[in-house]
Amino acid sequence: MAKDEQVGFHKGSLATLIKERQEMTRIITIVDQLIQMHIKALKDLGVDIEKEVKETEELLKKAKEPKKFDEDIADKLF
Repeated sequence: MAKDEQVGFHKGSLATLIKERQEMTRIITIVDQLIQMHIKALKDLGVDIEKEVKETEELLKKAKEPKKFDEDIADKLF
């Protein structure tokens, strides 16, 4: 591929990626607004958001902990 073709290819790719990034930023902004609306609605309904977040974080920590098995898997192979 000629140098001019490579330059054009990369410039076109950058332009496309920049537009995609702008669109992704727009989508993230909308999602953040929706999250805030739901949080406000839950607070208005009397739900303790901070408590819910702590409980969810604890569940996620437990899910990430390595599972412990009583037997070594190598024992099962023989």
